[in-house]
Formats: sequence, structure tokens, C-alpha cells
Amino acid sequence: MKKIDTFDELTKLSDYSFVENLNCDPDAKSNADNKTPREVFSGHYVPVEPTALKEPIYLSHSANFCEELGFTQNLIKSEDFIKMFSGDISNVPKPMKNLGWATGYALSIYGTEYYAQCPFQTGNGYGDGRAISVLEAVINGKRWEFQLKGGGKTPYCRGADGRAVLRSSVREFLAQEHMHSLGIPTSRSLTLFTSKKEQVSRPWFRGNSYSKDPEVMIEEDVAITTRVAPSFIRVGQLELFGRRARKNEHPKALEELEMLVLHLIDREYSELINENLKLEEKLILLANEFKNRLTSLVANWIRVGYCQGNFNSDNCAAGGFTLDYGPFGFIDMFDPKYQSWTGGGLHFSFFNQPQAAYKNFQSFCSALKPLLNSHPDSLQELEKIENSFPLAMQEEIDNMWAKKLGISKFDLELFSELIDLMIETKVDYTIFFRELSNIPENVKALRKSFYSADFENEDINSRWNNWLEKWKSHLDISSKKSKEKVSNQMKLTNPKYTLREWYLVEAYQEAENEDYKLIEELQGIMTNPYDEQTKEIEEKYYTKKPLDFFGIAGISHVSCSS
Repeated sequence: MKKIDTFDELTKLSDYSFVENLNCDPDAKSNADNKTPREVFSGHYVPVEPTALKEPIYLSHSANFCEELGFTQNLIKSEDFIKMFSGDISNVPKPMKNLGWATGYALSIYGTEYYAQCPFQTGNGYGDGRAISVLEAVINGKRWEFQLKGGGKTPYCRGADGRAVLRSSVREFLAQEHMHSLGIPTSRSLTLFTSKKEQVSRPWFRGNSYSKDPEVMIEEDVAITTRVAPSFIRVGQLELFGRRARKNEHPKALEELEMLVLHLIDREYSELINENLKLEEKLILLANEFKNRLTSLVANWIRVGYCQGNFNSDNCAAGGFTLDYGPFGFIDMFDPKYQSWTGGGLHFSFFNQPQAAYKNFQSFCSALKPLLNSHPDSLQELEKIENSFPLAMQEEIDNMWAKKLGISKFDLELFSELIDLMIETKVDYTIFFRELSNIPENVKALRKSFYSADFENEDINSRWNNWLEKWKSHLDISSKKSKEKVSNQMKLTNPKYTLREWYLVEAYQEAENEDYKLIEELQGIMTNPYDEQTKEIEEKYYTKKPLDFFGIAGISHVSCSS
């Protein structure tokens, strides 16, 4: 791997495929700096310069990701690097561009098209309100897009300030790298900067409140986290252009939809879809592969206890990876209806994520259909793929549960009995499955994961032991060696550490007081989530959620404020 030691070396790797191959908003030049809310009727992006942080303070960078990219400490500490990723691209050397870009997208919530969230009630004002891409580069043969979350106003800011706050930025910075280390596709974290020279108001909760709704406005320090992915094309983005083509909103609507879909294939699916195929053939392969990626992604979310609290179509990456860590949460006490976001409802709850994914997949397929109107056979094939999603999703889920349990084939009766026991006994999801991975002799070994003293109840105790015996009859544990093999395989599926909200609260509260040690500590622990770590770390982080945190606003549940 080639090391990148200077900003000049990074500059030479820049390659802006999105802005060079797709259409710019034709009204951009007549709208000054493009930082005022307005309707964007056509074009794939709006050029906009990010708003730099004043006197940026470096908090952290992802050591793992920078190493993967070949970024040296010399580059990371360079003045030009710090300027760019804290929002100042005004004087970057060529061939870098001194303008970033923001994109529009549509909104579907659980499959229902919405327009009201757009200030113009048309859908033409909804999009990247505070996310601005500033660089595309091909690094060691792989294309990456670098996007500033909290980079300032765009035409899509809907009257907001375009900023992210330190609280949400710390959460996203740590969560992305944790998710990658869990082995789940995700956008990545590069850097995290804040400033003490700018604060913004956000609705939040009073201390130790049980309120489900924010109660006060608080002043918070702003921050910019740089997230990186092969592309940031969302299902909602395809959907916007699909809607425009379907309603023939402007003369180039269908053409712009086709351009965007082909660009998605080039960025995310080029290894699987031959560029010489006909358009209709490409679309069928695209839909099928996206189905495979999305079903796998959501099954893996459930595997590790992750709930994407706001899984709208605009928060669903068309590349099939985890995107946009807004009101997310890692589950503590097991509850199929777990949902950390107070505005999310049951439709985005923990066990309903497969159904939410299906709704997003339907939105994805709907966006492709205008391109197949003259190909009825291909349209029919697309609809078959769309209708096959639930079965494919269920197969992924069943296989995932089998792996979590260390068994070769999913057993519905065994699983259903387990879920009933987990709910009744009130178990910690992560700790339970990790302890189960030790192949315990009896229920006593699982008590570390129990929130209540129900194991002292003879009936519950007996039911657990009976279930354990049934479960072990499915395992190949006839010898010490075979038992160790099953146990080790289960531990590669069941993480020991997950990024729980009560860890994050402490980290961002300390960061607000200019103490960033806990961010670094959590980064080190959560990028090794399957490993046995020191006894000190285990005592601190392999523990159940304290009972007095349950129900507390900002810990047990969060608003969408960020």
C-alpha cells in the first residue's frame, strides 16, 4: 500500500466523478452562495462552499481507517489537512476543487411518500441540509467520497443552521468505526473537529428527565465529523429522480434518473455489473444485488443488537451499507419493540427492521420502474425481485439466528422458546449471547446477563435449564475440541462489547469540558468488539445498564436533535 505523507500527494489523487459526470443545478449560478433555502428543480447536485469552523480544535481521527487509507501522521497533522476537514476548502491547491456539493433527495417513511417535510410542499427543497461533500479521490485503487457532517448551510437546510453539534458528532464518529469492526458494511469515520467559538441552539431534555419530548433549548458547541464512503447515493436520492420522471416534472427528468442510476452502478456495483450490458439488464442485476446487500445488512444489525431508529428511504444507502447515525441505539435489555428514537414508533423498532427494509426496497424498485416502461418483460422481472424480498429477508434472519446459537440449521421452536424466556427474564442482549457462547452447563452461568432475580424462581430456573439441554442437543460438543470450536465460532458472531448510549453520554459530556480521553478509550475498545480485553476494561464495559438509567431521557431514548 502506498503511503500518503503530504497534502500535495493527497491532492494529486483527487478525482471528482460525481460533479464531473452528473448535472449541476442550472440555477446554482444565479443563487449567490447557495446557502439560502430554495427549491432545486433539476440537476444532481448544488455546488456550495462549506462554512469553516472558527479556530478548529482537533478531537480525534480514526487510527484504523487512516492506516487503511495510507494516511500518515504527518498528513493528518498538516495545516492543509486540518483546514479541509474542519470546513475550509477556499484555498485548496488544484486539481482539488474549492467548492463542495450537496444533493437533494425525496423522503419516504415506511413506504409512504412525503412532501410536507419540504418547506415548499413540493419535494424540491429536501436534501443534504448540513452534509457537504468536499472531496472524491482514488486511493490505492479504491474510490472514496469525503463528506463533512455539520459543514454549514446548503439550499436544503430548510431554515436550519447547517451545523452538527459535538454530542451527535461524537456518537457518529465512534459508531461508524465500531460498526466496521463488527464486520458490518458502513460509512467510515475520518476526523472529528469542534470549536469553542461557535454555539448553536438545540432542543434537548432536562437532567434526569423521563420526558419523551425535548423540554428545553440548550446551547451546544458545533462540530464537524468527516464521514467517508464509496458514494453517498441514497435510496431517497434515486426516489427523487424517479418521482420526477414518473410525473414528467421537467424535460430531462427521465434522462437525469438514468444518469444517476448508471452512476450508482459505476460507483457501487461495477465489479458485478458489466458496463456493456443493456440498461434493462443492468437494472435487474442492480435490484437483485441491492436486495442481497440490504437483507444481509439488516440481519447483521439484529445480530449485534443495533437499531437504526430513523430508517427512512433517505437514510438507506443505495450501496447497501449503514448510513446516517442519527437516532440509533444498541440494545441493552432485550425487547423486540426496542426503539431509541422518540419519534420512530414501532415501524422502526428493533425486530421490525426487516419490514422497514422491505419498504425501502419497494421505494428503490419504484424509482427504477420509469426506466423500464418500454421493457415490459424486464419490468415484470423487477417486480418478481421486489416481491421476493420478504422471503430472502427471512432466510437471512433465520441463518443469522442459527449462527448466533451455534447451530447448523434454524429451529423455530427452539428460537421461539428462547425469545419468550429472554423477554420474561429480562436479559441483556449482548451479554446473554456472549455468555451463551461459552456453552454453559446450566442457567447459573447466564446470570450475569439477567436484570432481575427471576433465576431464583424455580419455574423460570427449570425452564432455562430445559431449554439449555434442548439447545445443546443441536450442537456438536461431543469432545473438548469440538466444544471449543463451537464456542469460538459463536464468539465471532456474538460481540463482547457494543457501543451503548450510556458510554456515549459520558464521552460527549467530557468532550464538552475539553477532555477527549474517553473518546480515545472508547475508540480503542469498540474497534475490537469480539476480543477478550483487560480485566479492567471488562469490569467497566462488559456490564449491564444501571437500573437508574432506564427511562432517562438522553440515555434510554433520544430525540432527532443533532
